[in-house]
Amino acid sequence: MEIKEKLREAGLTENESKVYEALLRLGPNHAGIISRKTGLHRRVVYDTTEMLIQKGLIGYILKNNKRLFQASDPERILEIIKEKEENINEIMPSMRELFKTTKEKEETNFYKGKNGLKTVFEDQIQTKKEIQIIGASFLAYDILQFYFKWFDKRRVQNKIKTRIIFNNFNNKKLRIPLAEIRYLPEKYSSPLAINIYGDKVAIILWSKENPFAILIKDKAISKGYKKHFELIWKISKPIKKIKS
Repeated sequence: MEIKEKLREAGLTENESKVYEALLRLGPNHAGIISRKTGLHRRVVYDTTEMLIQKGLIGYILKNNKRLFQASDPERILEIIKEKEENINEIMPSMRELFKTTKEKEETNFYKGKNGLKTVFEDQIQTKKEIQIIGASFLAYDILQFYFKWFDKRRVQNKIKTRIIFNNFNNKKLRIPLAEIRYLPEKYSSPLAINIYGDKVAIILWSKENPFAILIKDKAISKGYKKHFELIWKISKPIKKIKS
């Protein structure tokens, strides 16, 4: 991933990322050169450098009555992130209290897109209960590339077991830790999966164009789905271990 993409993830705007990366590569330079390097209008460069100066990410010197901008040590980015984390930690107790007052009222939530699906899986980690999956799909690994490696690592750290019933088995070498895996014949294949954990049920549509999930919190519904899972688990086929 490019430097400026990572900088955007760290909280810089697109223009700030372009200008800061340009200065890292160019060294001290004036707005005209930065403008040509980034493709940004000179006025935009001036506005952006002002914002970066305020954040302590760049400085400048005067040479022949012109400003030469220079990138600060990249370690400053880590300092900014730590400052933001400290600010959030200060208000975290108040936010948690507000969240608790409304949490029990929320019984059904809808999540759209890849980040929405990640929110549902993060909730599974937080719940710390066995995860039972009906209709798992290999499509999930295409839609959320690289995510499940990180997800499974934290699941193992929290000793969260999972039992998975795949829609079909296509001879892929599965490497899912703390997991028992079975599968149903291909004729029952569907992009819809059901994840059951604690007193929650997540109904997930694995679609490349429009993935979404419906998260239901209800003990009776969860209990019913768990019974449904056990029935399907009994009739599903175990996957034979594949020799490495």
